[in-house]
Amino acid sequence: MTTTARLLGLLSLLQTRRDWPGPLLASRLETSTRTVRRDVDRLREMGYRIQATMGPDGGYRLDAGSELPPLLFDDDQAVAVAVALQTAPALGAGFAEAAIRALGTIRQVMPSRLRHRLDALEVTVVGRAGDKVPGDVSLEVLYMLANTIRAREVLRFDYVARDDDATNRPLVAPRRAEPLHLVASHGRWYLLGWDLDREDWRVYSVDRIRARTPNGPRFTPPRGARWRCG
Repeated sequence: MTTTARLLGLLSLLQTRRDWPGPLLASRLETSTRTVRRDVDRLREMGYRIQATMGPDGGYRLDAGSELPPLLFDDDQAVAVAVALQTAPALGAGFAEAAIRALGTIRQVMPSRLRHRLDALEVTVVGRAGDKVPGDVSLEVLYMLANTIRAREVLRFDYVARDDDATNRPLVAPRRAEPLHLVASHGRWYLLGWDLDREDWRVYSVDRIRARTPNGPRFTPPRGARWRCG
């Protein structure tokens, strides 16, 4: 086994369970414990955070580091890949199992700040594969909405005309909503929330939301109301 192949094999094993005894790793890789120690040092130099325990039963554990290991992704790309893997099962064609395994691999080595972003971005996807994804919603807006949902805080915002609306309609009056969920449908992002002024569910187009700061007070989500387009 070449050094590169052995490193990839070692990394793959470290990702499949929490703790690996050194002798067991050496046995699985058909090499010596000394070689395993050298390969662990090589992976550490590449940015992988691997903890070692000493003694006769000592071993190794792959932990999340302060930075994502070198996969040629920046933070936003890493989260985008993870979100895409979350939604991949909706595409069918046997993607579900592979997507779940790949998501587990990426999540295990993510820095905590990226895991928090990923956990906040709980998304339901409706539509079909191949729908065009518009570029008019930034990740920062999605993070802000996701964190507001997670904190159960009232969202204060202006709801504006679409950017492509030639009539240049003025801003709709400021609105207050208790945000519940983000939804991606046919290439667009929507926010499901309880409109406090209309006392009903509404679905808001995220590209039309201009948030005001600070957010409103915390709330307990209401139940049982109908929702209609906002």
